[in-house]
Amino acid sequence: MAATDEARRLALVAANAAADKKAHDVIVLDVSDQLVITDVFVIASAPNERQVGAIVDNIEEKLREAGRKPVRREGAREGRWVLLDFVDLVVHVQHVDERSFYGLERLWKDCPRIEFDAGPVADEVAEA
Repeated sequence: MAATDEARRLALVAANAAADKKAHDVIVLDVSDQLVITDVFVIASAPNERQVGAIVDNIEEKLREAGRKPVRREGAREGRWVLLDFVDLVVHVQHVDERSFYGLERLWKDCPRIEFDAGPVADEVAEA
């Protein structure tokens, strides 16, 4: 079963919000066939804790504008790996060292990627 349209839409909002704050290597994965607890992962990274925080704040702001608040937020104090749980969407923003070490995209390599283009389309997706 593929991710819901709503989960995909929210994932694109989150991915573009991350890209707006210069997140590195933003990917969107449809994990709905592998997990029953969520549909989509967004994974992004940054070279320092301050930028991780800025990316997380922007994602939360853009998703709040889209009508969603996270049900759980983990790791924000340390700023090395922040997880935002929106139920059907889970966002991972990691320091580049953590991303390299844990390799989430390798763990979920069998899941299809959802393509997105960072840029002006982000505003249109958020308004949809």
